[in-house]
Amino acid sequence: MPTLRAMRVFARVVDEGSLAAAARALDLAPAVVTRLISELETHLDARLLNRTTRRLSLTETGEAYLERVRQILADIDEAEAMTSASVHEPRGHVRLLTAPAFAVHQIAKLLPRFHALYPHVTLEITAPGAVEAVDESFDLTLVHTRKPLDGQFVARRLARTEVICCASPEYLDKRGRPQHPAEFKQHDMLIPPASEVTRGVTFYRCGAKEGDAGPDVVHMVPRRGVLSTLHVDANYAAALAGLGIAGLPSFVAEDALMEHALERVIPEWRLYSQTLWLCMPTRHHLPARTRALRDFLVEAFGGEDRDPWLAAAGCETRPFAADCVKALETVADASSAPAGPPQGR
Repeated sequence: MPTLRAMRVFARVVDEGSLAAAARALDLAPAVVTRLISELETHLDARLLNRTTRRLSLTETGEAYLERVRQILADIDEAEAMTSASVHEPRGHVRLLTAPAFAVHQIAKLLPRFHALYPHVTLEITAPGAVEAVDESFDLTLVHTRKPLDGQFVARRLARTEVICCASPEYLDKRGRPQHPAEFKQHDMLIPPASEVTRGVTFYRCGAKEGDAGPDVVHMVPRRGVLSTLHVDANYAAALAGLGIAGLPSFVAEDALMEHALERVIPEWRLYSQTLWLCMPTRHHLPARTRALRDFLVEAFGGEDRDPWLAAAGCETRPFAADCVKALETVADASSAPAGPPQGR
């Protein structure tokens, strides 16, 4: 039994979730995959997988073995890259972990250009949900974070994204364009579920930083939203349909803002910012295919501590306008005025 081949098959079975799916992915007969896994377990004198008619799972020994196998395969791929033409001409497979919204709204539309530049590089994107930590089983992990990075890995900044308020022009024509966050109480909001916003939502005026206080920071507890979901694209689609005002990452809203299908609301304010980092396990020799994708994405998004998507759409967070100052003063005066006498019936 060629042990290396069996190791590759074992790792692919785990990635695909079943023997049959791994066989299709590897273009092998299912019987060959089953035999190689069985021979590998016999060779190791240990069971690696629990197999039933409904599901497949790793044993405790299998989990530990998989971790070492992934490192061995990565080292072998790296050694081959150092001694083959792929050092000079990127080729091979790259695995990228990213958030679904970023894959849909940004990565996908860049792939034709990347493929034209590197026709021998294939890309596998995994997008299970929010990505806040590095996963060493992937060649590259795209992390979104509001905090400093921590861990043993190499990271390159891609960009900064602001979460901003957007609505369709049709909705704003009908309901009015708010000038201050306090006015949102009169609007239909598309927000996370109540359990996620029980402590309220904070708005930061241009120039304000998280942790600041004063008139540049407004904290409010919104009423229950007309739509409550953590699914970014559901909020995006609902905002496009005119359902209300949504808080969206700039990289999601960019195209709709440029096409005037969405309009930025209170452009002097943002909800918060996140930095996007492209991270990879610490390796002295980075395969050319991984380096090609890393450098391509850094160049595409600028690699700076700024928001390229708001800049492209022409609606960067701007200094506080005079009319917004007036609106703020009006809100403050109304909230501090004494209540009038009760009205008679």
